[in-house]
Amino acid sequence: MKYLFPLIGLFILTSSQKTYELEVTVTNIQNSKGEVQVAIFRKQDNFPDYGKQYKGIITKVEKGKVTVTFKNLPSNEYALAAFHDENRNGKMDKSIVGAPTEDYGFSNDARRMFSAPSFEEAKFKLGKDKKLSFKLD
Repeated sequence: MKYLFPLIGLFILTSSQKTYELEVTVTNIQNSKGEVQVAIFRKQDNFPDYGKQYKGIITKVEKGKVTVTFKNLPSNEYALAAFHDENRNGKMDKSIVGAPTEDYGFSNDARRMFSAPSFEEAKFKLGKDKKLSFKLD
């Protein structure tokens, strides 16, 4: 019985944590082949490595854009990454020298010339329901 009360307190604490929805629109998609993978990362995740994200959504392209909604996200700092998986092989294809051959993008439209942006460059704060947009290049 003495262990029951701490467990009840823990349940109340975790179940009362407010969560939010994030609607993400990815634009500038050049064709409707394949699908777009959109991933959301927390600081402790391995941004922007696909497969190591906090949550991910895969969707089909419609009229040059996609819109996805991440639900039940706690207040936190996040960063987004997306790529157009034209051949539906589940990974971002790269050239022989390692340069991406499929379009990709990040929240804040963060870009670097020869590498992916850092989490800090792409991050945003989520503390209420929010809509964000960024483009693929």
